[in-house]
Amino acid sequence: MSRPPLPPFTRETAAQKARMAEDAWNSRDPVRVSLAYTEDSRWRNRSEVFQGREAIVAFLTRKWEKEQDYRLIKDLWAFDENRIAVRFQYEWHDAGGQWYRSYGNEQWEFDEHGLMRRREASINDIAIAEQDRRFHWPAPGPRPADVPGLGTDPF
Repeated sequence: MSRPPLPPFTRETAAQKARMAEDAWNSRDPVRVSLAYTEDSRWRNRSEVFQGREAIVAFLTRKWEKEQDYRLIKDLWAFDENRIAVRFQYEWHDAGGQWYRSYGNEQWEFDEHGLMRRREASINDIAIAEQDRRFHWPAPGPRPADVPGLGTDPF
Protein backbone atom coordinates (compact mmCIF):
# COMPACT_ATOMS: atom_id res chain seq x y z
CA MET A 1 0.00 0.00 0.00
CA SER A 2 1.20 3.49 -0.82
CA ARG A 3 0.05 6.78 0.73
CA PRO A 4 1.25 9.76 -1.37
CA PRO A 5 2.80 12.20 -1.13
CA LEU A 6 5.97 10.18 -0.69
CA PRO A 7 9.32 11.17 0.76
CA PRO A 8 11.58 12.97 0.20
CA PHE A 9 9.24 15.82 1.07
CA THR A 10 9.18 19.36 -0.27
CA ARG A 11 7.56 22.23 1.63
CA GLU A 12 4.42 21.71 -0.45
CA THR A 13 4.19 17.95 -0.02
CA ALA A 14 5.00 18.13 3.70
CA ALA A 15 2.21 20.71 4.17
CA GLN A 16 -0.12 18.48 2.13
CA LYS A 17 0.75 15.50 4.37
CA ALA A 18 -0.01 17.58 7.49
CA ARG A 19 -3.39 18.69 6.09
CA MET A 20 -4.26 15.12 5.11
CA ALA A 21 -3.51 14.02 8.67
CA GLU A 22 -5.62 16.88 10.06
CA ASP A 23 -8.57 15.91 7.86
CA ALA A 24 -8.30 12.23 8.81
CA TRP A 25 -8.11 12.96 12.55
CA ASN A 26 -11.08 15.34 12.29
CA SER A 27 -13.12 12.43 10.91
CA ARG A 28 -12.76 10.78 14.33
CA ASP A 29 -12.67 7.42 12.55
CA PRO A 30 -9.97 5.30 14.27
CA VAL A 31 -9.78 2.73 11.47
CA ARG A 32 -9.47 5.38 8.73
CA VAL A 33 -6.74 7.17 10.69
CA SER A 34 -4.83 3.93 11.36
CA LEU A 35 -4.44 3.21 7.63
CA ALA A 36 -1.95 6.11 7.31
CA TYR A 37 0.49 4.20 9.55
CA THR A 38 2.66 1.13 8.98
CA GLU A 39 1.42 -2.17 10.44
CA ASP A 40 4.12 -1.91 13.12
CA SER A 41 4.07 1.88 13.61
CA ARG A 42 5.56 3.02 16.93
CA TRP A 43 3.81 5.77 18.90
CA ARG A 44 4.44 7.91 21.92
CA ASN A 45 1.41 10.00 22.80
CA ARG A 46 1.83 11.94 26.02
CA SER A 47 2.94 9.21 28.45
CA GLU A 48 1.58 6.25 26.45
CA VAL A 49 3.91 4.19 24.28
CA PHE A 50 2.55 1.48 21.98
CA GLN A 51 3.02 -0.16 18.60
CA GLY A 52 0.88 -1.41 15.72
CA ARG A 53 -2.38 -0.56 13.99
CA GLU A 54 -4.56 -2.50 16.44
CA ALA A 55 -3.09 -0.48 19.31
CA ILE A 56 -3.60 2.74 17.31
CA VAL A 57 -7.29 1.94 16.76
CA ALA A 58 -7.76 1.08 20.45
CA PHE A 59 -5.99 4.27 21.53
CA LEU A 60 -7.98 6.53 19.17
CA THR A 61 -11.25 4.89 20.19
CA ARG A 62 -10.51 5.66 23.86
CA LYS A 63 -9.30 9.16 22.97
CA TRP A 64 -12.44 10.21 21.11
CA GLU A 65 -14.73 8.68 23.73
CA LYS A 66 -13.10 11.04 26.26
CA GLU A 67 -12.42 14.04 23.98
CA GLN A 68 -15.91 14.86 22.73
CA ASP A 69 -16.68 17.28 19.87
CA TYR A 70 -12.99 17.18 18.93
CA ARG A 71 -11.76 19.70 16.32
CA LEU A 72 -8.10 19.86 15.29
CA ILE A 73 -5.80 22.20 13.33
CA LYS A 74 -2.24 21.15 12.38
CA ASP A 75 0.46 23.35 10.85
CA LEU A 76 3.72 22.31 9.28
CA TRP A 77 6.67 23.28 11.49
CA ALA A 78 9.65 21.62 9.74
CA PHE A 79 10.53 18.82 7.35
CA ASP A 80 13.57 16.93 6.02
CA GLU A 81 13.73 13.94 3.69
CA ASN A 82 11.29 11.46 5.32
CA ARG A 83 10.48 13.42 8.49
CA ILE A 84 7.89 16.07 9.27
CA ALA A 85 7.28 18.08 12.44
CA VAL A 86 3.93 19.76 13.06
CA ARG A 87 2.44 21.90 15.77
CA PHE A 88 -1.24 21.63 16.52
CA GLN A 89 -4.16 22.78 18.60
CA TYR A 90 -7.42 21.04 19.19
CA GLU A 91 -10.52 21.73 21.24
CA TRP A 92 -12.78 19.24 22.95
CA HIS A 93 -14.95 18.82 26.01
CA ASP A 94 -15.20 16.08 28.59
CA ALA A 95 -18.35 14.23 29.67
CA GLY A 96 -19.05 16.94 32.25
CA GLY A 97 -19.05 19.69 29.60
CA GLN A 98 -15.68 21.28 30.50
CA TRP A 99 -13.96 22.57 27.35
CA TYR A 100 -10.21 22.29 26.74
CA ARG A 101 -7.73 23.53 24.20
CA SER A 102 -4.84 21.13 23.73
CA TYR A 103 -1.52 22.37 22.36
CA GLY A 104 1.18 20.12 21.03
CA ASN A 105 3.96 19.10 18.72
CA GLU A 106 4.40 15.91 16.75
CA GLN A 107 7.39 14.40 15.04
CA TRP A 108 6.66 11.99 12.21
CA GLU A 109 8.89 9.55 10.33
CA PHE A 110 7.69 7.91 7.10
CA ASP A 111 8.65 4.82 5.16
CA GLU A 112 9.27 4.85 1.40
CA HIS A 113 5.55 4.20 0.75
CA GLY A 114 4.45 7.36 2.58
CA LEU A 115 3.14 5.49 5.63
CA MET A 116 4.07 6.83 9.04
CA ARG A 117 6.27 4.39 10.90
CA ARG A 118 6.91 6.56 13.94
CA ARG A 119 4.88 9.25 15.72
CA GLU A 120 5.88 11.12 18.86
CA ALA A 121 3.45 13.63 20.39
CA SER A 122 3.83 16.00 23.31
CA ILE A 123 0.56 17.62 24.39
CA ASN A 124 -0.65 20.05 27.07
CA ASP A 125 -4.31 20.72 27.94
CA ILE A 126 -5.70 24.04 29.15
CA ALA A 127 -9.24 24.36 30.46
CA ILE A 128 -11.19 27.06 28.60
CA ALA A 129 -14.67 28.54 28.84
CA GLU A 130 -17.04 27.47 26.08
CA GLN A 131 -17.26 31.08 24.85
CA ASP A 132 -13.45 31.09 24.37
CA ARG A 133 -13.55 28.33 21.77
CA ARG A 134 -11.95 29.13 18.41
CA PHE A 135 -12.89 26.11 16.30
CA HIS A 136 -16.55 26.08 15.32
CA TRP A 137 -17.04 24.05 12.13
CA PRO A 138 -19.47 21.11 11.98
CA ALA A 139 -17.74 18.03 13.32
CA PRO A 140 -16.77 15.35 12.70
CA GLY A 141 -15.34 16.44 9.41
CA PRO A 142 -12.50 18.38 7.85
CA ARG A 143 -11.77 22.01 8.61
CA PRO A 144 -13.52 24.13 5.97
CA ALA A 145 -11.35 26.13 3.57
CA ASP A 146 -12.56 29.42 5.05
CA VAL A 147 -11.29 28.53 8.56
CA PRO A 148 -7.64 29.61 8.79
CA GLY A 149 -4.86 27.45 10.13
CA LEU A 150 -2.72 28.37 13.10
CA GLY A 151 -0.44 30.65 11.10
CA THR A 152 1.17 33.08 13.52
CA ASP A 153 -1.40 32.52 16.27
CA PRO A 154 0.48 33.18 19.54
CA PHE A 155 -1.65 30.60 21.41
